[in-house]
Amino acid sequence: MNSRRDARNSRVALFDGIEEGGIRASSLYSSYNEIDEQDNERAMGGLQDRVSLLKRISSDIHEEVDSHNRMLDRMGNDMDSSRGVLSGTMDKFKMVFEKKSSRRTFSLIASFVVLFLIIYYLTR
Repeated sequence: MNSRRDARNSRVALFDGIEEGGIRASSLYSSYNEIDEQDNERAMGGLQDRVSLLKRISSDIHEEVDSHNRMLDRMGNDMDSSRGVLSGTMDKFKMVFEKKSSRRTFSLIASFVVLFLIIYYLTR
């Protein structure tokens, strides 16, 4: 009968250990869950910071692209206006050269050459 009592006590001890282990396991599981939740919260905070940084960077890039587009548009308009001025000047040169006055033409060409040489030597 002692062997039965010992077997019963050992079974009770065995099941008591499982129950205690189960309780311990669930408390360990809950503490791991809390640790995981804290890690997740920290990771989400880091991701939110990165997303906001990327959003600011993309906004800055967008503003920079817009300012460059405006600058290129102004430059294109300036080139068009200078092309118009240059074509008007060429038309005037054509009119001057079409006239038969050779003395006037020669003095005009000579003055442009002298002016060009002066500007060339001053910038050099």
